[in-house]
Amino acid sequence: MNGDEEYVYDEESGEWVAASELVRLREAASHVDVRDAAGNLLADGDSVVLVKDLAVKGAGRTLKVGTVIKSIRLTGDPQEIDCRHESIRGLVLRAEFVRKR
Repeated sequence: MNGDEEYVYDEESGEWVAASELVRLREAASHVDVRDAAGNLLADGDSVVLVKDLAVKGAGRTLKVGTVIKSIRLTGDPQEIDCRHESIRGLVLRAEFVRKR
């Protein structure tokens, strides 16, 4: 152990780890890659286009192929994105039904 570095016990791995390394490991574990139908990596703020007609439960309408959804937010789930449409609030879409614009 180096005298300059602070070490902490990581209960998940059962090992003593440098504090800076533990922070990096926890950030990497919390990062989730969300990919669209074409395999492109999505990020917060991206615009996407629907690749399939989707009947929206509770809204009584269908979003058509080619509908543009602006400014998406990632939810932490690799399969879902949170977005807003002009007539539907609180819309959550599966990433497999969208393509990055």
